[in-house]
Amino acid sequence: MEITMERFQAVLDALERGEIRVAEKVGGVWKVNAEVKQTILAGFRLGAVTDMSQGQFSFFDKATFPVRSFDASDGVRIVPGGTSIRRGAYLAPGTIVMPPSYINVGAWIGEGTMVDSHVTVGSCAQIGRNIHIAAAAQIGGVLEPAGALPTIIEDGAFIGGNCGIYEGTIVGEGAVIASGVIITSSTALFDAVKGEFLPRNEAGRVVVPPRAVVVSGSKPLVRDGKPVGGVQLYCPVIVKYRDDKTDGSVRLEDLLR
Repeated sequence: MEITMERFQAVLDALERGEIRVAEKVGGVWKVNAEVKQTILAGFRLGAVTDMSQGQFSFFDKATFPVRSFDASDGVRIVPGGTSIRRGAYLAPGTIVMPPSYINVGAWIGEGTMVDSHVTVGSCAQIGRNIHIAAAAQIGGVLEPAGALPTIIEDGAFIGGNCGIYEGTIVGEGAVIASGVIITSSTALFDAVKGEFLPRNEAGRVVVPPRAVVVSGSKPLVRDGKPVGGVQLYCPVIVKYRDDKTDGSVRLEDLLR
């Protein structure tokens, strides 16, 4: 199907209104809308580089992907200080964005979510409702291939400061990712509660179970069944599953709402 400029603009309008999404959970399974991703990708071909400079700051980007505009009726708090939200991103009413942050095309952010300062939300990332993404965390984008699921953070999760969640990782509902944890498609995630490494899903992506509490840990480097020179490799570890004490400790921003 040929993607015209009119079709491209209509899809981005629908993304911004929340009428369509890059990915949705259907019957408990996340499904990607490859056609929407293909349309976003076509925008890079359809647009020419243009001058988007503002005042003393110089910006040059594809004309098809300008900064998105908001008004007070959108119900989104974008605190002054240098945040940039690209066209084609959806932010639900009640979202709070602290400066400076960057939210890329195709991203979806649900009601009541806090995007703290120095946070990057990558292209097509799906961020659920009532989530706190703490300062300097990075949520990676997955734009290509069109059929690949993006990075997904489900409702009620907590992403600690300086975390990196990349390459289509799925963080389950209510999970807590402690500060400094990095998860990629090649990360080995150990569940200390069950005493085993968790398998990747059928698409080869890391899935953090719902309500899991994940901290940074390590595992020995092993070759031919033997540890090598006391060397340790980075390994995120599920130390427990959420309880009342954990729930209390992650309700950091309720009074700000």
